[in-house]
Amino acid sequence: MPDPIDQARAFWVAEPGRGEIRAEPLRAPKDGEALVRTLFSGVSRGTEALVFQGRVPSSERERMRAPFQVGDFPAPVKYGYCNVGIVEQGPSELRGRHVFCLYPHQTRYVVPATALRVLPDAVPPARAVLAANLETAVNALWDVSPRIGDRVAVIGAGTVGCCVAWLAARIVGVEVELVDVDERKAAAARALGVAFRAPGGATREADVVVHASGTAAGLATALELAGREATVLELSWYGDAAPAVPLGGAFHSRRLTLKSSQVGAIAPAQRARWDHARRMDLVLRLLAHAELDALVSGESRFDELPAVLARLAAAPGYTLCHRIVY
Repeated sequence: MPDPIDQARAFWVAEPGRGEIRAEPLRAPKDGEALVRTLFSGVSRGTEALVFQGRVPSSERERMRAPFQVGDFPAPVKYGYCNVGIVEQGPSELRGRHVFCLYPHQTRYVVPATALRVLPDAVPPARAVLAANLETAVNALWDVSPRIGDRVAVIGAGTVGCCVAWLAARIVGVEVELVDVDERKAAAARALGVAFRAPGGATREADVVVHASGTAAGLATALELAGREATVLELSWYGDAAPAVPLGGAFHSRRLTLKSSQVGAIAPAQRARWDHARRMDLVLRLLAHAELDALVSGESRFDELPAVLARLAAAPGYTLCHRIVY
């Protein structure tokens, strides 16, 4: 049954480890605003699992706020940023258009029209749930800047790692290996046209290494694969965990660089000319490539989201991007 015209439903982390669907008041849009009916949302498995478990450190609670987050960490909090819908009311140029928004999991919502990015005609709405992860990958490659002919190793074949590998492989002459302990992810690598390796079979002496596994073991592998004076870009976010970083051994003698990247700010190399809107428009154009559908590993109904997120937080298994259908 559809929601009443003045009400929506939203997913909330009620307390660490427990989510619930709550009724939300829904007002009519004002001038310059739009009412969006959600079609799909995506679970950002790494970050959302940490939020669900209440593992956002107190020092990062303000910096980790999503654009339309309601509530505060650890809970209760309405959190998320992979929402695709259709504009039901608002400016004439937006009505009836499919849009992406950095909004939590909610059936309908009102936002400023400027917060919406219209999907290109070539991008199916169901695929657009990958936009936030692909945006992270674009920013990461801006941060690390692989050059023509480089050997690039990407550690961790989750959604972000797969997006990084796919983008890097499109640079002329670049050789990419996607490295993961779960060999089931080789199928996604094949669909993306990228070589897949288990850690023991990965090529050493990489020019650029991107770490996205979210594990201390993956970071150790990243440092091991890096060639002399190479850069290891750390994309994983560990929440309140303190992973062991093996900076002994050959780390100093090989003059390695360990560098961070975070999507909340435009990479310094592009910051003078790019803003968030231009970056997202680029990402949405890139989503026209059908091979990216391989990164959606499952889907569930919106009403199942409390159980789905509890399962993904406890035992994610093979999951890449999990799509929520409204």
